[in-house]
Amino acid sequence: MSDNPSVILSGFADEAANQKTVDQQFSAFAALGLQYYTIRFIDAGNGVKNVMLLNKREVKHVKKKQDEYGLSVSSLGSPIGKVKLLDVDDGTHNQYIPFEKYLKNDVQRACDLANEFGAKLMRGFAFYHPRGESPYDYVDQVVDQLGDIAELCDRNGLTFGLEVEANLVGQCGPTLELLHKKVNHPAMLTIFDAANIVTQGYSSDELFLHYYQMKKGMGWMHIKDYRHPEPVNRVGHVDEDALKYFVPADIGDSGHEAILRDLREYIPTMNRRLSKRGIPGVFLDLEPHVKGGGQFGGFSGPDGLGVALRGLCNVLDYVKIDYHLRDFNDIIAARGF
Repeated sequence: MSDNPSVILSGFADEAANQKTVDQQFSAFAALGLQYYTIRFIDAGNGVKNVMLLNKREVKHVKKKQDEYGLSVSSLGSPIGKVKLLDVDDGTHNQYIPFEKYLKNDVQRACDLANEFGAKLMRGFAFYHPRGESPYDYVDQVVDQLGDIAELCDRNGLTFGLEVEANLVGQCGPTLELLHKKVNHPAMLTIFDAANIVTQGYSSDELFLHYYQMKKGMGWMHIKDYRHPEPVNRVGHVDEDALKYFVPADIGDSGHEAILRDLREYIPTMNRRLSKRGIPGVFLDLEPHVKGGGQFGGFSGPDGLGVALRGLCNVLDYVKIDYHLRDFNDIIAARGF
């Protein structure tokens, strides 16, 4: 038996489906050997919808199909936190919703859905500050709002993951570290995503420092990488819909080998923290975007998701981190033998 630490592989299932239907998503994941998925966009019979907009009948249908394909939800890929902090015109199309209303309606809806699907994790973000202004000027307001979200998630038996992403207050390692420290709630952890930092013009050396700053508060990782044919200049605002150079984790500019080699030693610590919250382990959640990405999602296709999975497995094998994919024993067990 291996002495290597182990992670749980998952992925955004909508990335693997050309039309995002339930059967397309789940058959691709089952064929690739994945047993966990993150739910984000899905066609449950009435057209493609964000998970937040599914009705009761659609939720029931997805759960039935989930059981048929032997899948479980790792996290709810919600868009919580991708709204404006202030009701100001800053040249963006981001929506503003008064926070008390947002907490009562949207956040509670996300919690209800996560529990419906049996997930213990919910992905979210750290709000849009006015474009062109410093994110640090809005840390206190974001901390207050994230604290309320974390408390609501905790009451619903969930853990909220704050993903690092451009244009939000939580756009880099330093701001994520600061937010995690100030919120200081066991129900809020952070989600590292290397490509979301590289696209902002940071080098691989700088990126590792961002990872290291987030490491202490990290709950899980999203796995995608980026390799632009030319050096990416540092910019204050990223046009997310124009990004098109996403690649698998074994060929990008993020240095996943160094990141995962360091993570290897930290996995036992993360496992102990996560187990206290009923979370089965450290998830590496594939969100490859290899055929394109945008502000609210991305696409890889069944072929691209397969290539991205193999790329991640190549890096994990190299740094000696174990992971599980379905094998014949799983098929036998499912048949009740």
